[in-house]
Amino acid sequence: MLVGVCDFPSNYAFPPVGYGGIERWLWAVAVGARTAGADVHLLGPGWRASLGDAWVRKPVRLEDATPGSLVERELQATGYDLLVVGHEYPSRPSWVRTWRELGCDVATFQHAPSFQHHPEAFDGERSRLYCYSPEMTERYAAQAPRQELAVHLGLGEAEPPAVRGEELVWLGRIDQDKAPHLAVRAAELLGRRIRIVGPVFDEDYVRRHEKAFASDHVDWVGEVGGAAKAAVLHRGAAFVYTYARDYVEAGAAAFGEALRSGTPVAALTWREGTCAQAALCGETGAAVVTDPEQDDEAASTALAGAIEEAVSLDARRVQEIGLARFDPARHFKALAAG
Repeated sequence: MLVGVCDFPSNYAFPPVGYGGIERWLWAVAVGARTAGADVHLLGPGWRASLGDAWVRKPVRLEDATPGSLVERELQATGYDLLVVGHEYPSRPSWVRTWRELGCDVATFQHAPSFQHHPEAFDGERSRLYCYSPEMTERYAAQAPRQELAVHLGLGEAEPPAVRGEELVWLGRIDQDKAPHLAVRAAELLGRRIRIVGPVFDEDYVRRHEKAFASDHVDWVGEVGGAAKAAVLHRGAAFVYTYARDYVEAGAAAFGEALRSGTPVAALTWREGTCAQAALCGETGAAVVTDPEQDDEAASTALAGAIEEAVSLDARRVQEIGLARFDPARHFKALAAG
């Protein structure tokens, strides 16, 4: 099988070193495809030149191939069996025109909870949409999605053997949607230290919760990537997952990253059927469902209970399950199944 993994215009390089969503997923698919025995072409100019000769890179985007052009003829002659692409592209007329000329399958993963697709973007057979959670498959029911856990990888993030960690870890973008202040309060209730890892996206949100974030039990790590990011997760006693009441998580990379590191997850959710319930089981973490009408103090108290449950789990078993559940080759085979 010949697979083309397509980049798209982005502030991140492909593959990303630290953060990113679709970028990390596309790299995981490329790695998984190769591991599964497929031939892989990295399509688009965004792929890192430092990948060297180990990967076939073709710096062309399908939406730039005009009808009858040399680029289009070369793409046709290559004979792709499957293209893997960011979720918005099957709804872009210029991209779809070239794809139809190639006559291959296309697969994508829904990474945004509100993107509106063209009514004919997916037929469920040649063009396939995948979603992480029951909540997301319901939102995109008109596109006949398939439920599948997304795998995300970055450069230099290989997981060492699991160990029992000491401190709690919260990782992500720091803003109102991700609500890390709830994790900070839960850690305080337990008398535990917590490391806050990630870039600040919302200064106003940080100022509103300045007292909590300035607490003695909080360590601000900032944005880290590669081996440093993997090390932070590896040393965590538990990964603490939070989000705002009205936020819909399309496909959190952090679940797979934490479990593959051997770090159990304590998740605060506001309803059933979310990514947390899809990703976790009793051997890998605890997902507590809290009434969104309750205040932050009640939610943090419930989360503290989930943390206590998570930190008692066996790190080696967590990693064993995480590496199997979030395996790039397994994920690719699901996408390629047709």
